[in-house]
Amino acid sequence: MSMNKLLNEKHVLFYFLMVLVVLTRLVPHPMNFAPIGALGLFAGAYVSNRRAWLIPIVALLISDFFIGFYTPIVMLSVYVSFAISALVGRYVLSKTRSVTRIGGSAVVSASVLFVLSNFALWTTGLYYPLTADGLIQCYVMAIPFYGNTLAGDLFYSAVLFGTYEGLRHYFDRQSDLHVA
Repeated sequence: MSMNKLLNEKHVLFYFLMVLVVLTRLVPHPMNFAPIGALGLFAGAYVSNRRAWLIPIVALLISDFFIGFYTPIVMLSVYVSFAISALVGRYVLSKTRSVTRIGGSAVVSASVLFVLSNFALWTTGLYYPLTADGLIQCYVMAIPFYGNTLAGDLFYSAVLFGTYEGLRHYFDRQSDLHVA
């Protein structure tokens, strides 16, 4: 049995990944260095139906249940950002995957989260004045978080895509050996 057939029939990999992502968010880690964006890209690339965006959302929701919820508008922007990462995975990575495409998609995913979540934070007026200077200050203060988000998306994308492709190659090779 090929790995693709096994995973498509049982969805084992994605349930495992959701649990792993939830656990990864619950253990101590650098702020914003998390696998949710990479999980969205991965789900978009490999889940054939249009509900791939639910995979990072469900993982985020479960982990937020344990970590705690936050300002609704900011939370909504974060969830939308990770749904967009699944769409990026679907439209950029589902047919052709390369290190460059995966890396570029990780940059897009991290950048979408940065732009949307910080804009939402600014609109709350809780930390920054609702002025152009306040908006600029909000984005400038968030740059270190962007660095961690980008590093996390790149790292976890390499782990997810690299592990999957390595296992797929291994299982396909094993299948070829048994047929011969």
